[in-house]
Formats: sequence, structure tokens, C-alpha cells
Amino acid sequence: MVASALAVFVGLVVLLLVVVVSMSVKIIPQNHAGIVERLGRYRTSLSSGPHLIIPFLDRVRYRVDQREQVVSFPPQGVITEDNLTVEIDTVIYFTVNDAVAATYEIVSYIDAIHQLTMTTVRNIIGGMTLEHTLTSRDQINRTLGAELDAATARWGIKVNQVELKSIDPPPTIIDAMEKQMRADRDKRAAILTAEGERQSAILTAEGEKQSSILKAEGEKQSAILSAEGERQAAILRAQGEGRAIETVFQAIHNGNADQKLLSYQYLQTLPKIASGENASTWIIPAELTKALGTLGGAIGDVPVDSGGSRREVDLDEEIVDEVPIASEDTSSAVEEAIKAARQAESPVARPDDDEGAPAEDHPTA
Repeated sequence: MVASALAVFVGLVVLLLVVVVSMSVKIIPQNHAGIVERLGRYRTSLSSGPHLIIPFLDRVRYRVDQREQVVSFPPQGVITEDNLTVEIDTVIYFTVNDAVAATYEIVSYIDAIHQLTMTTVRNIIGGMTLEHTLTSRDQINRTLGAELDAATARWGIKVNQVELKSIDPPPTIIDAMEKQMRADRDKRAAILTAEGERQSAILTAEGEKQSSILKAEGEKQSAILSAEGERQAAILRAQGEGRAIETVFQAIHNGNADQKLLSYQYLQTLPKIASGENASTWIIPAELTKALGTLGGAIGDVPVDSGGSRREVDLDEEIVDEVPIASEDTSSAVEEAIKAARQAESPVARPDDDEGAPAEDHPTA
């Protein structure tokens, strides 16, 4: 009996020692903090690793995780400045820096952060239009993070980052936004098309302008060259005609032409006068015929050999003025021809005729 009782006592003592040791030794994991209370009051905080406490008096009341935590809150309806309701889904990244404050300053810091996030988001989004809200995510994130960090600092919590995971407008607004987006894209496409056509028209006009300028310049140069050519041709023709006249004149003077040659050339010229396009009828006055007959008779009395020069005309030789010497017979014949022509023109005798004789008394050829 005594042995059995002793064995039971020893067992109880050992069990008590095990319980005491287990209650005295506490192991805190890495990046965690233990809050030790003694008889219901805060005593100390335990960092990571093994620790000894007084059993039955001290106990680890809370174990606080000091790693960065991520909390995603469900979407909440928020009204914008233009009275449109949008669903905001937020994500909070935070760290517990002060385990004691997080334990004793707030009952549930997760719920507190949730409620604080919703109220802050409503304040921020309420002063922004829907379009501004959709295009200002970064601004909202920075503003919301700064306000939450300032509000949770007294709880020993550091808000590292806030992200708006989604902003969902109503379906009708989404449809209207899609239509607006399509309209804007169509507008930009039309503007770009019009701008392209404008640039094309400008380039085409510039090309036509340059082409017209070049064409006008070409026509100008062509007209100038044509006028220059015509001027040169006219000058050359005039010079040629002048040279021909000078040559004929030189040939006449160098050849010492007599009255027979001149009369013969005069008679050859008469058919040319009658051969004009408008000269269908040519009337020769009787007085002119009589004068020509008298001239022909006078010319017939001129000797055949007038003593003119028979040398060949040199066109390149300088022109030398020579006074033609006419024979006395030729001079008298010419005077008789001229007198006969005057008589043919005025058959009535004039006071200034030679010796006052009538016209019919003059000799005729």
C-alpha cells in the first residue's frame, strides 16, 4: 500500500513538474510578438524565440503577427460627384509595428481598417466625377493610403499600400461609355481622314502649282527663243535683201548698163504687173502705148554695142563709184522719146515747147 501510494505521489509530482515547465517555457515564432499578462494586467512583450514566465501568474495573452498582411475588402457602393453609383473593391497592405497598441488600443484593427477605408473612399470619390475617378487611380491610391496611415498610426499599424482592385460603373453607364468611346474613335478617324485628304490636296495643289510654273517658264523661254529666232531671221533677211540690192546696184554700176537694157527691163516688168491675183483686167492707155512706141523707136536707133563693160562682177569687190558715159546718139534718142511721151500726154501745143511748133510736127519713131 505504501509503495503504491508512493508511486502515485511520484507520478503526480512528475506530472506537476511537466505542467509547470510547459507553462513556464514559451516559444514565440519569427516575426511574431507575444503579449504577457500577469493576473489580467499587461506585463511584457515577448519577441521571437524561447522565453520563461512564471506559471499560474503570467500567461501569453495574445500572439500578434508582425509580417505584412494583405486584406481585400468586398466591393462597396460609392456615389460620385455626378450622382453615379460605382462599386469600389479595395486591397490594403499593412504591418503591425506595435503589438501592444494593436492589442489594447483597438478591439479589431481589421474591422477598423475596413470601415475606415470605406468612409475614406466615399469622401475621396464623392468629390470626383466618374470620368475623373476612372482615370485617377494613382491619385486615389496615394490619397487613401496617406489618410489610412495617419488614422491607424495610433493603433501601431503601418499602412504600406492601398490599391483599388476594381471600379465598376452601372451597366447602363458602361454601355454609354462604350458608345461614347466608339463615337470618339469614329471622330478621330474622321479627323485623321480629313487631315489626310487635306494634306493630299495641299500636296496636289503644290505639285500643280510647280508644274504650272515650270510650264509657264518653259513657254516663256520658248517664246523668247522663237522671238529671238524670228528677229535673227528678219535681220538676216533684211541683210540679205540689202546685200542683194547692193549687189544689183554694184552690178549695174560696174556693168555700165545702157538705155537699151533699162528699156528691156521695163518691158519685162509690165507682164509681172498684170499677173497679180486681183489683176484680171489690165487697161493700157493709148497715150502710154504711143509713148512706148516712141521709146522703142528711139531705142532702136541706139547702137547695139553701147561700149559698156563686159567684165565679170565680183561681189566681194568694194563698190567704186563710176560715172557712166553715154553716147551722144543714146542721149538724143532718149530726149526724143521723152518729148514724144509729153506730146502723147498733151496733144495740144504748149507755149514752152521748142520753137512754138505744134505737137504733130515733132518727128516720131
